[in-house]
Amino acid sequence: MPEREYAGPGSAPPGGPDAIVAEGLTRSFGARRALAGIDLRAPAGSVLGLLGPNGAGKTTTVRILTTLLRPDGGRASVAGHDVADEPEAVRERIGLSGQFAAVDERLTARENLYLVARLYGMSRASARRRAEDLLDRFALSDAADRPSGGFSGGMRRRLDLAGALTARPAVVFLDEPTTGLDPRGRADTWQAVRDLVADGTTVLLTTQYLEEADQLADSIAVIDHGRVIARGTAGELKEAVGGDRITLRPTVPGTAGAIAGVLAALGPYQPETDRRTGQVSVATDHGASALQRALSALEAANLGVRDVSLAPPTLDDVFLALTGRSREPGSSVEDLGTRGRDPAEHHERERGEQDAAGTRRRAGRRKGAHAWRR
Repeated sequence: MPEREYAGPGSAPPGGPDAIVAEGLTRSFGARRALAGIDLRAPAGSVLGLLGPNGAGKTTTVRILTTLLRPDGGRASVAGHDVADEPEAVRERIGLSGQFAAVDERLTARENLYLVARLYGMSRASARRRAEDLLDRFALSDAADRPSGGFSGGMRRRLDLAGALTARPAVVFLDEPTTGLDPRGRADTWQAVRDLVADGTTVLLTTQYLEEADQLADSIAVIDHGRVIARGTAGELKEAVGGDRITLRPTVPGTAGAIAGVLAALGPYQPETDRRTGQVSVATDHGASALQRALSALEAANLGVRDVSLAPPTLDDVFLALTGRSREPGSSVEDLGTRGRDPAEHHERERGEQDAAGTRRRAGRRKGAHAWRR
């Protein structure tokens, strides 16, 4: 491959045509339908957040949009190219950082990034400059010459994300990019995403952190059972569960039911009781005034509370309201819906991650070390 300077295919100016379009996407694994008609749109230069419990269809959607998987029905285009009819053109214009870091553990961080840059067709000098820039951006300069096999999980994630951005792609897919990162690593990743968008890059972000979507996403789509069940901004999704939330812990164990009854009488939202913690919570549209009314009503009913809080809804609240499911103790949001999931999807997803890690070098010969083959 002849050496050349490589600046990527270029990003569309913000506000331009939709960079990601999905219409009626369907996909089944055996008898189980993973996608039942997904519709998505992301304007150029924006961040689309994709939220949903495990098994909802997020990763399947990402794999279709990145040409790793063919849909059974519907259509999709990325950067103006159909993912089924023009997969090579799509791969030239995207970057992908999957759920598991795909780095060569035998190479140093600098060598990993240099290799990816060369696979994209950059000259030796350009590849070295790009590697140094990314090492600095992702706070990896001090570990640049250490084999990546000895990196922590957070460092591996940062290196994988840096590789996905090597060719300055027009569209970047980030599948839970900050899982396992410490607060500093998460903040650095958020800033990297903001910098990308400022340059006109379009980002599709899957995440289990509503805070992350709140910080980064211009719009959010919530997927469950293979369908988009809600869409809007983070603020609009929070409003869907009733604005702020009052949470109370009874002074006397066993009075949670009575407290819930008092709160229910105040309306309009139904309170929820956590049997594990004994806490009672209820949504409210009226903030502090609703809290005052609740405390007065409980005092009149001779029901004491040990502590009380008024706060915006949590990710648990949003997911419970939108999907009808809450988390198991000690689980993450991504554990939602795991039970009963068809094994075919699990194996397909697992195989896809292995393919992503194992074919990075070979994929580079097709102009895109992070745009892997089907």
